Amino acid sequence: MMPVPLQPMASLSVDQLAIESNPDLFEAPSIVFFNKALATSLGISNENVNFFAAQDIPDSAKTMAQAYAGHQFGHFNPMLGDGRAHIIGDIIDANQRTYEFGFKGSGATPFSRGGDGKAALGPMLREVLISEAMHALGIATTRSVAVVKNNQVVFRDPPQPRAVLTRIASSHIRVGTFQFFAARGLHKSVEQLCEYCLARHFPNVEIEANTQHNALTLLQEVVKRQAALIAQWMSVGFIHGVMNTDNMLIGGETIDYGPCAFMEAYNPNAIYSSIDQHGRYAYINQPGVAQWNLSRFAETLLPAIHDDKDKAIILATEAVQSFSNEYDIAFREQMRTKLGIADTVTEKECDVIISKWLNLLKENELDFTRTHRLLGTAIASPNQFLESLPEQNRAGLNEWLQHWRSHVSDLVDQAALEKVNPALIPRNHLVEDALKKAWQDNDYSLFNELLESLKTPFTTPGNHQFMLAAPAGFDDKHVTYCGT
Repeated sequence: MMPVPLQPMASLSVDQLAIESNPDLFEAPSIVFFNKALATSLGISNENVNFFAAQDIPDSAKTMAQAYAGHQFGHFNPMLGDGRAHIIGDIIDANQRTYEFGFKGSGATPFSRGGDGKAALGPMLREVLISEAMHALGIATTRSVAVVKNNQVVFRDPPQPRAVLTRIASSHIRVGTFQFFAARGLHKSVEQLCEYCLARHFPNVEIEANTQHNALTLLQEVVKRQAALIAQWMSVGFIHGVMNTDNMLIGGETIDYGPCAFMEAYNPNAIYSSIDQHGRYAYINQPGVAQWNLSRFAETLLPAIHDDKDKAIILATEAVQSFSNEYDIAFREQMRTKLGIADTVTEKECDVIISKWLNLLKENELDFTRTHRLLGTAIASPNQFLESLPEQNRAGLNEWLQHWRSHVSDLVDQAALEKVNPALIPRNHLVEDALKKAWQDNDYSLFNELLESLKTPFTTPGNHQFMLAAPAGFDDKHVTYCGT
């Protein structure tokens, strides 16, 4: 049995929060990815393949599937839930941080809605690459511990070997969890959930006996955390692709790496999701969608915020509307750092510099990651920076560079900018090549090499090919899929 120091999930006596559910039989598993550093920090001492196949569960643990609802592409579904995931308990890492520990692709649950509960190898390996890249970039995310596969075929498009991903999250409670109870009129359960989330995710916020105050406090704290998270996404060109309310975690971590990608040439309207036909979750729409999701969250809290519905609406609206300002501040600081703009530059002037810069990136169709990375050379030599770009992609840049350089901090040099502008992101063509070789040819060499490089995104990788943009035309037609 796996010597994992699992504990029962923290007590939360909310009706129907989770249902006990057993994982499917997963025969003849083999481990294809093991995050040794993360596992060690969690107290996991060895690679027990049966445990990571959700087969060798400690006697102290119960495997549970969580209930939740959610707006999917704007349409409300009152009954979603974990259709192919099982949580087995809490685990505490070496720094005394608590995480929920569970499996994805581990079999059908009462929430599967006719699905088989299984996962294909490619999408699980994608989640490893993207989630670990996000972590290395300093962006809050669920983490991947292990992936196992077997010879069973999962009938997706195309058919692939079956796999199970082991992952952790500070919790899997999401906006959709609150929606599940609110839709059923279980307002006491919503209040319980508020108290629980404040204690778990915001331990430094004082919890009072006045539950109405706590519900509003939770909303305010979640707004702040989501604003910071989305600003980080935008600053690295990350496009989530499925920003449904059931994919917005209360703890402020990124979850669900299905139809997602990192933008290459800067395009505010970039979409990489095969199911986002109308661009609801395009890159530029992400802040607005996040605020829309938070509005849905606020609706679930209204009875807990104030007995007077009109007063509750006023208080909740103020909290949700504060997202815009919180996001603007967070994004400005992200971009101020990326551009090395001095702290003495006013917010207004900073916004002008950032706006003009992004417009130039768009008009010149410049690679978002590579251009930011090269910008450090322009501090000492604008000509060197310009010459590193194709001649036809330099329009307007020289004028902007002169203005920008006069606003750069005296403490910033090329090395300083390279510490905050990554050399490496999971470029879409590399991810697709690595996944295809893994699931189709059983060749993990590219996957492992790419994953290792993504762990140090601010350092030039050994394989410089990883820094290059996709072949011409690739990004124009590239889409990603949910994998279910």
